[in-house]
Amino acid sequence: MIKKILIANRGEIACRVIKSARKMGIKTVAVYSDADREALHVKMADEAIHIGPAPSAQSYIVIDKILDAIRQTGADAVHPGYGFLSENSKFAEALDKEGVIFVGPPVRAIKAMGDKITSKKLAAEAGVSTVPGHMGLIEDAEEAVKIAGQIGYPVMIKASAGGGGKGMRIAWNDAEAREGFQSSKNEAKSSFGDDRIFIEKFVTQPRHIEIQVLGDQHGNLLYLGERECSIQRRNQKVIEEAPSPFLDEATRKAMGEQAVALGKAVGYFSAGTVEFIVDGERNFYFLEMNTRLQVEHPVTELITGIDLVEQMIRVAAGEKLAIRQDDVKLNGWAIESRLYAEDPFRNFLPSIGRLTRYRPPVEGRREDGTVVRNDTGVFEGGEISMYYDPMIAKLCTWAPDRLTAVRAMSRALDDFEVEGIGHNLPFLSAVMEQDRFRKGELTTAYIAEEFPDGFQGVSPSEEAAKVLAAVAGLINLRTQKRGVLVSGALANHPRTVGKDWVVTLAGHSFPVSVRDEGSKTTVVFGEETPLTISSDWLPGRPHASFVVEGRTVGIKVQPAGSGWRLRWRGIDVVARVRSPRVAELAELMPEKLPPDTSKMLLCPMPGVVTSILVGEGDTVEAGQSLATVEAMKMENVLRAERRGVVKTVAAKAGESLAVDELILEFE
Repeated sequence: MIKKILIANRGEIACRVIKSARKMGIKTVAVYSDADREALHVKMADEAIHIGPAPSAQSYIVIDKILDAIRQTGADAVHPGYGFLSENSKFAEALDKEGVIFVGPPVRAIKAMGDKITSKKLAAEAGVSTVPGHMGLIEDAEEAVKIAGQIGYPVMIKASAGGGGKGMRIAWNDAEAREGFQSSKNEAKSSFGDDRIFIEKFVTQPRHIEIQVLGDQHGNLLYLGERECSIQRRNQKVIEEAPSPFLDEATRKAMGEQAVALGKAVGYFSAGTVEFIVDGERNFYFLEMNTRLQVEHPVTELITGIDLVEQMIRVAAGEKLAIRQDDVKLNGWAIESRLYAEDPFRNFLPSIGRLTRYRPPVEGRREDGTVVRNDTGVFEGGEISMYYDPMIAKLCTWAPDRLTAVRAMSRALDDFEVEGIGHNLPFLSAVMEQDRFRKGELTTAYIAEEFPDGFQGVSPSEEAAKVLAAVAGLINLRTQKRGVLVSGALANHPRTVGKDWVVTLAGHSFPVSVRDEGSKTTVVFGEETPLTISSDWLPGRPHASFVVEGRTVGIKVQPAGSGWRLRWRGIDVVARVRSPRVAELAELMPEKLPPDTSKMLLCPMPGVVTSILVGEGDTVEAGQSLATVEAMKMENVLRAERRGVVKTVAAKAGESLAVDELILEFE
């Protein structure tokens, strides 16, 4: 058996591999860059080796540095995780020459499936349904435009060695094909060191469904059901689930058998994933095969009970699979939400900084029978770096059925506390509450269709506003009572707390009467039926559970001037509780307006300016590209919102900018 595994990766996947290795009694070695010196995976491993500067091109994807770390520690196996070197055939070959076990598939399979062009040809030969496209390499932008026109728009421009949404663009016309080709090429070179590009037809209204396969070195290969990965932004998955709410048993079986046929065609063993696009009629087309562990593998583990990392290690050690296809049973439903350091209020642009508060929900089985799992690689006080993928955690829930799993996810997101950086937790909470999501009506265009103007938060309904008003009433009562106790201790003239208040939030105004009745509080809304509320909240606590009319809700509470900021299910409001007279006077106060930045192009995220495409005095048109900024391995093109003339160019290529730093100013 393997005795010591070096994990050639970082973050949550490195931590995930360490957990399974530790359970199996195997020693682990972490590698780390300058930016990851204090990272969680470094602290968890038995040994850790420094491999270079922060940029992955100078550390995590330098094969010689990984080999040096292996020699220093005597590791007899390497698990590559996902990304970085996980699908690099040269790395697998180098390990073989070194006499080190690669915890992954054979080199032949990596070469065949890691190259998306070759993989599509092999898939067609193996009888797997494929998407129409141009399987040859594209030399330049003009050739890309020509080929896209022949295939017919829309088309998908993809990096041949790509993955994780990097090096991918959808083009709907010649201009987008030309620009998308160059951006995809740049991202591919930066992320994978391979800038080859190909083009295929983009299937409209598609679902992204993938099949998990698992095989050993003795010819056994089976499929472990599917994962629905349709909710994506920028071609990167955000929410996944297993099984798919769309597939029937016949389609599942057909997709699984084709996935296995493809794997057998290349002699595949270890864990791998065959990705398909599925249309509304359940026709499915091969996209690619990922010859590695997928980010979303936990949902498959939750519904099958199979530890995929453990199986990868056992297969790499030469063991036979202990299960056969008939043994694979799909039990219940699992949902995964990817918590990213991306600000949904800024079009999901990356956010970096220190996690001033990081408190995930408690993992394990809950009283209602649901299960919570959180795969993470960060900790409170740690830094989110600009150099790597912005993932913070993968929050998963399991339940006997889909709707219960979704509800469990909503509650788990309510209980997840993250402060110090921008993150997509409010967006994830909002999606869980949408009727369309709960009905399982998903496509890869879900985010674009449901949030066409971007995510602006959730406006509370009348019912939700009353729940939050009741919470604000209880918070105000307890805060006022503490003030009374303090003033009473300091003076001989204690004051009393009034019962009548006006709660304002998100455009709602509620005259209420708040009455303390021992273990519970009653909030009366005029002539309506009172709401009873109880909680363990005390002044100063940033999060608490509130039971409103028997319904438990987890709400984040933060002082905000004369009120409280309340966050719940994607709703983010400031609730102000005033006496009736103060509320009357507050109505007369003028609204404070934000500064005018309409004539400025500000950097929307921390990153490096890779190009400035205009100069002072240039006239620009609406939609014209002005600059590009690279952050967290993604290239972002900044465009003009309207016609104008450039007055000042304040930034230059190669410069690192913070959020809202000036790039251009217009006349």
